[in-house]
Amino acid sequence: MKNIIVVLLSITCLSAFSNAFGQMITLDSTSLSPVQVSMSFQALSGKKVVRVTKDTTIKAVDQPTFAKFNHINFKSSIIEVKVLSRLLSTAQKDNRGFIGLAFHINDDNSKFEGIYIRPTNGRADDQVRRNHTVQYFSYPDFPYLRLRKESPEQYETYADMGLNEWIKLRIEVNGNNAKLYLNDAKFPTFLVNDLKLRQGTSGGIGLWVDVGTEGFFSDFKILPANK
Repeated sequence: MKNIIVVLLSITCLSAFSNAFGQMITLDSTSLSPVQVSMSFQALSGKKVVRVTKDTTIKAVDQPTFAKFNHINFKSSIIEVKVLSRLLSTAQKDNRGFIGLAFHINDDNSKFEGIYIRPTNGRADDQVRRNHTVQYFSYPDFPYLRLRKESPEQYETYADMGLNEWIKLRIEVNGNNAKLYLNDAKFPTFLVNDLKLRQGTSGGIGLWVDVGTEGFFSDFKILPANK
């Protein structure tokens, strides 16, 4: 339907979902719940989007700050979403436009893992900053600083991107592994071969942002895993 964003939920394996999903869900306040964020639904470039900003009272980074989908239990399959990131007028000089997806969120939001991007880093003049454009983390035990210190270069990478442009994220989760594809690329930009919540974990999905970000999301889908 015109000007309506829908979520396609498809069963990927019977062990991951208790019911086979095949319904279309409109992205609105009935399908999403804010968790330490503000969210609104508006038009951007002629289509309806979800705008998400982090609660300003949450000072720590890599926190459960997302718009969480209601009644989704995700284990292993493919998540797709288009994201656009801007810096808020209150953003600090080290804010990077943090935006991405959280998944395997438990019921009380005390554990989850996610992949996010830092669009301001993608075309920075500093190569070290470029190397920190894409990030995996797991809350609460593996924030980005711990992963960067203990396993340099393993959980982040470079990709070309910028602020205020639509970027398609496609995350394929299979057991203990995840792959990130950007903008319909044939090959993955980023690999995680040891998801910290471990194989068999299931949980919710959230549209995630961090400090200084005005994040917009559209065209969210869950698709069957590749054969």
